[in-house]
Amino acid sequence: MDDERLTFKEMCAAFDVTPRTLRYYEYIELLQPHREGRSRFYGPRERARMKLILRGRKFGFALEDIRQWLLIYEKEGTEAQMRAWVTMADGQLSELAEQRRQLDEAMAELQKLRDDTAAAIGSGQG
Repeated sequence: MDDERLTFKEMCAAFDVTPRTLRYYEYIELLQPHREGRSRFYGPRERARMKLILRGRKFGFALEDIRQWLLIYEKEGTEAQMRAWVTMADGQLSELAEQRRQLDEAMAELQKLRDDTAAAIGSGQG
């Protein structure tokens, strides 16, 4: 099965992405499918790259960061990729920690407003 090539439509379905998304990933050189005439085919390499792209997006990485990471892997090998990944992950972890702090703060404010409002209703101050 891993040696099978996926068509454009099959690739979209396999990764639950829109045709527009898949075309864009090709446009910015994240993916380079094999072309036969107007048809595109995605082999194991492209599927593996797509998994990495989607994982990177899930973790909040920008497409340019993902593209640079994949380029490093292609040109400098696994150790360089891992070093780049560690650096990017450190930056993203800091960003996510800040987002969590802001979210916790917003939730605390909303909870207080909700509790004050519920107390006002319960005491007949409505």
